Amino acid sequence: MSSIYKKYQLKPVINASGRMTILGVSTPQPEVVAAVNLGLNHYFEMQDLVDKTGAYIAGLLGVESAVVVSCASAGIAQAVAAVIIKDDADLLLNLHAKPIHGPCEIVLAKGHNVNYGAPVATMVALGGGKVVEAGWANECSSEQLAAVITPNTAAILYIKSHHTVQKSMLSVAEAVAVAKSHGVPLIVDAAAEEDLRLYYQLGADLVIYSGAKAIEGPSSGLVLGREQYVAWVKKQGKGIGRAMKVGKEGILGLTCAIESYLLREKESGEQMVAKMRPFIAALNEIHGVSAKVVWDGAGRDIARTEIAFNQAALGRSAVEMVAALKGGPIAIYFREYKVNEGKVEVDVRSVSDSQLSTISEQIQQLLKEK
Repeated sequence: MSSIYKKYQLKPVINASGRMTILGVSTPQPEVVAAVNLGLNHYFEMQDLVDKTGAYIAGLLGVESAVVVSCASAGIAQAVAAVIIKDDADLLLNLHAKPIHGPCEIVLAKGHNVNYGAPVATMVALGGGKVVEAGWANECSSEQLAAVITPNTAAILYIKSHHTVQKSMLSVAEAVAVAKSHGVPLIVDAAAEEDLRLYYQLGADLVIYSGAKAIEGPSSGLVLGREQYVAWVKKQGKGIGRAMKVGKEGILGLTCAIESYLLREKESGEQMVAKMRPFIAALNEIHGVSAKVVWDGAGRDIARTEIAFNQAALGRSAVEMVAALKGGPIAIYFREYKVNEGKVEVDVRSVSDSQLSTISEQIQQLLKEK
């Protein structure tokens, strides 16, 4: 492995930010790597592979239908295109070349219209949709969501993510009720969520997951839901989906990863806390640095270490500390959403005990060099 870093002059990375796209997301299990390798070295009738693996995954999860796509972002774009195009063969081939005469508005809570590494609205636009925001940046009720639904509404899109505003937002179940009462489909983007059945069971028509985050598969995505809607998603392979196609290795790798994921015992938040205790103790011995356990803002059973840098005591800001740790001999990446408040978070799911020690040692060393 070290030869790869040397050959391409790459810097080693400690990923304390979680399963993030900018760092390659996750490291799949050996059986998943083997499935990817098998896919790379064999030929298939691709439509047959897509259909049969989708049916197999649907059976595993107890849903009507499923399909593997290239990533969760592609899933959003193709799901939006699916509810707009449906069975219109001409529009499928000319989505961005001809006017759309049917419903094309995608209703989205204003607090869900976020940039998760790319804007949600960009993925909607790729699918031919136009975002219509509901509510306010810090509030969206069922009534506010319903108020913007018109005959031109193609779907409601719900973003279940830590990136979105969490307070005063309607739940997925409430969004389902609004969608059902107005006769429009509900698409749930659940890219990093861990429960592969919940939102479908709540009544969502299409649910989108990242294959490489919680599931820890190769770069890929999963779209599951009602049979007719998934069939329309599949059709996008001859439209905008052609530019987002997933390879045979990704399809087989994700299918295997889902099997493994459903059987694997999940690391609990309390287990993460136990792993962090020595790390937190070491950090709290550093002058100007304090650390404690915090829990996932989106309600998942994920515990993290919050590190607070006291600028007055350290003589440098948290922004400067983060930049310096990224620029060191080993690039250390944190969750930086609160860095402007002097705080970062450490996600320990992808970090070994020795790497946690390296983080605290690098912080100490950096402060000595001040």
